[in-house]
Amino acid sequence: MSLALTSPQVPIGPDNRWAFLRDVLVFQGKLLLSNLRDFALMPATLIAAGLDIFLKGDRHGAFFYRVLRWAAHSEEVIGVYSALGHVDGPPVAVNANYTVDAMIARLEGVLKRECERGGTAATVKAAMDRAFDQLQTETSGGADRARNVLESARGKRQDKFGPAEGPKS
Repeated sequence: MSLALTSPQVPIGPDNRWAFLRDVLVFQGKLLLSNLRDFALMPATLIAAGLDIFLKGDRHGAFFYRVLRWAAHSEEVIGVYSALGHVDGPPVAVNANYTVDAMIARLEGVLKRECERGGTAATVKAAMDRAFDQLQTETSGGADRARNVLESARGKRQDKFGPAEGPKS
């Protein structure tokens, strides 16, 4: 599935305007809260990992993964993008092949294969370059869609207001 780049069709009216402004303010507050949480997670995860390295627990990474579970739960509680639920419906599913984790796994696979083959730095670099080029080719559809949306918006603006004037010299 792909992410739709169109805006939801919300009727114009005073009630909707205030609901929209509320959503903007709540979104900004949630972003701030989420960023504060992320800022606190940086040292918290490093400290937890340090404790896991120096203290023997039930399993490797017990403290670290406990912090991650708390972080994942807090992300759901904050719900930064929850305003989309009452405007757009449920969120669009993410293509599992193009998550950050999937892309890192693909690049790690390339690196591992090249190292197992006894590749030199130059062959490893060439293989990684090919992998990056392939990822860029596979994911360029989103950029093309965004470019088309911008061109369409530019055309609509020109139809309504006339061509944009360039900077005066």
